[in-house]
Amino acid sequence: MYISLARKYRPKTFASVAVQSHVSNTLKGAIARGRVAHGYLLCGPRGVGKTTLARVLAMALNCERRDSGLGEPCGECASCTRIWSGSASLDVIEIDAASNRGVDDARELRERAMYAPSSDGHYKVYIVDEAHMLTREAWNALLKILEEPPPRVVFVFATTEPQKIAQAAAPVLSRLQRFDFKRIGPADIRDRLAAVLDAEHVEAEPDAVALIARAADGSMRDALSLADQALSVGTGALTADRVREALGLVPDDEYLAILDLVAEGRAGEIFPAVSRLVDAGVDLGGFLSGLTDTLRALLALTLGAPMTDLSERMRDALALRTDRLAAGDVLRMLHIITELEPHFRRSGQQQVLLESLLVRFALMDRTVSLEDVLRGLGGEGGSDVGRRAAGGGPVPPTRRTTSGRDQQALDTGRRDVDEHCSERRVPDVVHDEPGRPHAAQPASQFSRPAEDRSEPKAQRSAPKAQNSELKAQNSKPTTHDSPLALDLNALVERWGEIVAQVRADGRALLAVALEQAMPVAVSGRGDVTLELEGDLHQQAIASGMDDVLAGIRSFFSGATRIIVRVAASSGPVADGAPRRLTQEAVKEQRLALLRKRDPALDAAVDALDLELLE
Repeated sequence: MYISLARKYRPKTFASVAVQSHVSNTLKGAIARGRVAHGYLLCGPRGVGKTTLARVLAMALNCERRDSGLGEPCGECASCTRIWSGSASLDVIEIDAASNRGVDDARELRERAMYAPSSDGHYKVYIVDEAHMLTREAWNALLKILEEPPPRVVFVFATTEPQKIAQAAAPVLSRLQRFDFKRIGPADIRDRLAAVLDAEHVEAEPDAVALIARAADGSMRDALSLADQALSVGTGALTADRVREALGLVPDDEYLAILDLVAEGRAGEIFPAVSRLVDAGVDLGGFLSGLTDTLRALLALTLGAPMTDLSERMRDALALRTDRLAAGDVLRMLHIITELEPHFRRSGQQQVLLESLLVRFALMDRTVSLEDVLRGLGGEGGSDVGRRAAGGGPVPPTRRTTSGRDQQALDTGRRDVDEHCSERRVPDVVHDEPGRPHAAQPASQFSRPAEDRSEPKAQRSAPKAQNSELKAQNSKPTTHDSPLALDLNALVERWGEIVAQVRADGRALLAVALEQAMPVAVSGRGDVTLELEGDLHQQAIASGMDDVLAGIRSFFSGATRIIVRVAASSGPVADGAPRRLTQEAVKEQRLALLRKRDPALDAAVDALDLELLE
C-alpha cells in the first residue's frame, strides 16, 4: 500500500522537526526535567508542524523506552507506532474541533479526562486540532478542567487562528502555554525536499525543487504533497517542466515576454498576450502573483541585491533586462499591483483588470513627472522658479528616460510655462524685522483681471519695469509702530506674515487653518472676508476670531470683524449638517493650496493640465 510522502516522512522525534527548534527544544526540556504543563496552545500557519509536534509530545510522554535524560521518544515501540500513525490509543485522543465543536462534545471530553491513564507512568494526552472552531460555550465548559486538571492529563490545542480564541474565550489563554510556529522558508523546504527525494531514489533538477518550494508558500506538508503530485506525472527525473505541468504553473518565458512588452512600450500587444494566457486556462490571480514575484526579483537585481530563490536561467534573463526598466518605474508597478490585488481577487472582470494594468505599465514612460517640469523651468529662463518650486534647492537628476516624442512635448510645455511665468516669478524675500521674512509681490498680481492674460506678450511685459521699483520700495524695512491702512492687496501680500504671527502666538492649529484661507474682500467698516476652498477648517477659524483679528491688527489698522465663507465650487453646506470628506475633495483642496502658495506651480498646472497624484 502506497503511503504519501507527507505521512511517510512525518518526523518521529523533536530533533527531526524542521525550523521549529524554539518549540521542540522547550517541550523536550520540559519532559526531561519533569516540568510538563497541563495545557499547550500551538499556533501558526498550516503545514508547519503543529499536529506533528503534538504527536511527538504524546509519544515522548508515553514511550516505553524513552530516554529520560533527553526527553526524546524512541519512535519504534508499540506505543510510539500507534500514536505516530494516528491509530486508536487509550491514552492519546485526537479530536477535530471543526466537527466536534459544541458544548456537548466539550462536556464529553471533560468527563473522559477524569479517568486515569491506562498504566502507571503514562499520560492522557488530548490533541484538539482546529481549536478556533470551538464555540464560546464549549470553551466555557472546558475552562474549569483547564484551570484544575486531573493528574497526568495534558491538553494540546492546535490552531491557525489564535485571534478567534482570544475573542471567544480570552480567559483560556492565561491557562495555557502558547507557542507560535514560524513559516518555513524556501531554503529549508528545498533542503527537506532534496533529502526526501534522495531517500526515494528520485533525481530532481534544482529548478524543479525550487519551483515546488516556492509554490508551497511556507508549508512543509504542502511541499511534500506537491512533490507527490509532480512525481505522479511521468517517470524519470523530476524536471522543472514536469513540475509546471503537474502544478499548472505559468512558464517563466511568459513573464519575460510581458516584461519585454512593457519595457518596449508595445501596449497594443498586451491584449493578444493576455488572451493567449486565458485560452491556455491560466489562473489570472496566480499569474498576477507570479508577475509580482518577477518584478520584485527584477527590482532586487537592479539594486544589486542577491536573489537566491531564483533559478539560474531566470536570474540571467532578468539580469539582461535590468537596464531596460528604471528602478523607480518597477517600484511604482509593484505599488500599483499591491493596491489592485485585493479588488482583483473579488472581481468578475479579472481579464479586463489585468489588461488595463499591463497597458498602464507599458505607457508609463510617456508620463512626465513634476520634477521634470520644474527642472525644465529652471533650465530655460526660470532657474529661481524651478529651484524654489522644487523645494529651495537644485533637484537631483533621476534615472527616468523619455522618448523623442515625449521630450519634444516636454520642451513645448516648458516654453508655454515660461511665457505664463514671465511676470509671475517668485518674488525676492525681504525682511521687515530680523527673523521675519515676507514676500514682496506687486499688488497688480492679485488685482489684475483674468482677461489680461490674453494680451500680447509685448503689452504684458510692460509691468516688468515697475517690478524693480516696487521691490526697491518694499525692501525698506518697516515697523509695526505705525500700522498700515487696511487694504485688500496689501493684506493679501502680508497674509503669510499674519499666519506666521498667529503661529508665533502659540495658535499652531489656527495657523494651519488660516493657511487654507485667503482674504477676498475688505469693506469700509473694517470687515475682512476670508474664503476657504472647503469647510474643513471653517469651525477652527470661527472659534479663533479674536486671535485672527489680533494678527491682522499687528500689521493693519481698522479691522473690526472676520467673515468666513466657503468657495462656491465647494457646494452649499447646511448649518450644522455633517459633510462627508471624500478623497477627491481632499485632493482638490491640497491642489488649490499649492497653487496659492506657488505662482510657478499655478502656471504649470494651467499650461500642462497637471494632476495631483500623491
